[in-house]
Amino acid sequence: MGLMNVAADIKNGDVVLGIELGSTRIKAVLVLNDCHTIASGSYGWENTLQDGIWTYSLEEVWKGIQICYSQIAADVQSRYHMPLTRISAIGVSAMMHGYLAFDGHDRLLVPFRTWRNNITGRAAADLTEKLHFNIPQRWSIAHLYQAILNKEHHVSDISYLTTLAGYVHWRLCGRRVLGIGDASGMFPIDERSGTYHAGMLNIFNGLPEVQPYSWRLENLLPSVLRAGEYAGTLTAEGASLLDTAGRLIPGSAMAPPEGDAGTGMVSTNSVRKRTGNISVGTSAFSMNVLDGPLKNIHSDIDVVTTPEGAPAAMVHTNNCSSDINAWIQLFADFAACAGMQLAPDMLYELLFSQAGRADTDAGGLVNYSYLSGENVTCIDRGRPLFVRTPNSRFTLPNFMLTQLYAAFAPLKLGMDILIREEGIQTEVMIAQGGLFKTPVIGQQVLADALNMPITIMETAGEGGPWGMAVLTVFMQSCAPGETLADFLDERVFRHPRSTTVTPNSEGVAGYAAFIESYTRALPVEELAGTALAE
Repeated sequence: MGLMNVAADIKNGDVVLGIELGSTRIKAVLVLNDCHTIASGSYGWENTLQDGIWTYSLEEVWKGIQICYSQIAADVQSRYHMPLTRISAIGVSAMMHGYLAFDGHDRLLVPFRTWRNNITGRAAADLTEKLHFNIPQRWSIAHLYQAILNKEHHVSDISYLTTLAGYVHWRLCGRRVLGIGDASGMFPIDERSGTYHAGMLNIFNGLPEVQPYSWRLENLLPSVLRAGEYAGTLTAEGASLLDTAGRLIPGSAMAPPEGDAGTGMVSTNSVRKRTGNISVGTSAFSMNVLDGPLKNIHSDIDVVTTPEGAPAAMVHTNNCSSDINAWIQLFADFAACAGMQLAPDMLYELLFSQAGRADTDAGGLVNYSYLSGENVTCIDRGRPLFVRTPNSRFTLPNFMLTQLYAAFAPLKLGMDILIREEGIQTEVMIAQGGLFKTPVIGQQVLADALNMPITIMETAGEGGPWGMAVLTVFMQSCAPGETLADFLDERVFRHPRSTTVTPNSEGVAGYAAFIESYTRALPVEELAGTALAE
C-alpha cells in the first residue's frame, strides 16, 4: 500500500494498536486492517527480586507503555506526515499467570507477584490433588491459596484478582474482563461453558481454609471472553494513560486482553488442533493444541486454552535466554577492553556461529541457566552454574553450544513427557524468539534437542504485540461464524514465508549425551541454591 493510502487510513483512524508486556520488553505495533505493521515501539525492562519476590512496579508498566506509544506516534508523524489521533481498536497482551490483588478502592494490596516466583509449592500441590487438575506454582489461584495458607492479612480485603494484561485493559477501558487463554492461567476453564470450571470453583470455595472469607472466588475473577468478542471502549482516562501528549481521542474498541501464549499461537498461525509453537525468551514455553484430553495429570504440563477456548498442553520453563545474555555482555565487556565496540546483534551472531564448530556433545560441558527456580526440574532457587570435569573439552565453540543446549534443556524434559508418555503428535511446530535471529544455529539446536522439525516463519519475528493486533483485527472484521483458524489461514497467512530445519542424527545423539549429564548433575544445581545466599 502506498504512502498516501496509509496516511489516509491514519487520518481516518483505520489503524489498530497491539501492545504486549513481555518479561524483558514492552512492545507495541500499529497495523492496518490487513495486519501490515506501519509503526512500532519498545521499552526494555527487567523484573527485580524484592524481599524474595520477583516483581515489576506498576509505575514502570505505564512508563513503558507510554514510551512505546510516543515512539509510534513520532514514527507515524515522521514517516506519514500525519498526527496519530484516532485508533479504531486496541488490544493488550502480557505475561500470563501471576498475582495482582486489589481492594474495593482499586488499591494494589501487595506488589505484583510474577510467573517467575517459586513460592507456592504447597498450594499448587494441594490444589492439584483437590481439583484433580494440574495447578502449577505460577497460576494465579496457586498464589491466592498460598497467601491464604500463609495467613496473609491482605486476603480478606481482596475485591479483584487479575493478570497483568487484565490490569492494563481495566485501566484503559474500565472493564474487568480477560481473554479465555489468559484466564485459563488463572483458574481451570470448562471448554463447554467457555468460562471458569463451575465444579472446581465450588470445591475451592468449600475448602476449610477458604470458607472464613466473605468473598467467593468467582466474584474476584475477571469475566471471560473468547477471541472476536467485544471487550470495551477506550475511556478518556485510558487515552491519557496511553498518550501523555493528549492527542489520542477516546472511543477505540477494545479486544479481550490475552496472555503471551495466545498471542504466540496467533503470530505463528498455530491455533488449529495438532499444531504447536514454541516461544523462547527470558522464559520458554511450547503450546500444543490438543485433539483429545491428556491421559494423566502431569505436574510439568499445564492445560490452558487457545484464544478461542480449545484446550492446549503447555510446557512452561522459568528460564531460557537470560544466562546467555549475561555471558554475551561479558564478551562485550572484553571486546570493549580490547578497543572493539561490537553491536549486540553482531556479537550474538559471531558467538553463536562458533557453536556450529563444536563437538556435538558440547565437549562434556554442562550449564544450568537458572536465574530463578525451575519447576520442570524441581529446583526451588536458581543459581546460574557452569560445570566441567578436568577431561571436558573446554573450547569457545563447546562453551557456546552448551549455553544453547542449556537454554532448551527444561523445555526438552517437559516435551519428552508429552511425546513419550502422552503420545502427542504435533504436525507443525513453529518457533519464535530472539535466539533465532541468528540464522539456523538456534533453530538446528532446538530441532536436535526435541528430535523434530522446527519451522520459523517470517512473521514470527513480529512477536506478541503483532499477534495481539491480529486478534484485535479479528474482533473488528470477522464474519459471522468465521473461526480464528480460518481467519488466519485465509486473511493473514495466505502466502507464508518460512524456513524449516530437520534434526541431524549426530546432533540428536550429542544432545542426548548432554541431557544425560545435565539430569545426572541436577543435585549440584540444587545444592548451589541452598549453599549460596541471594
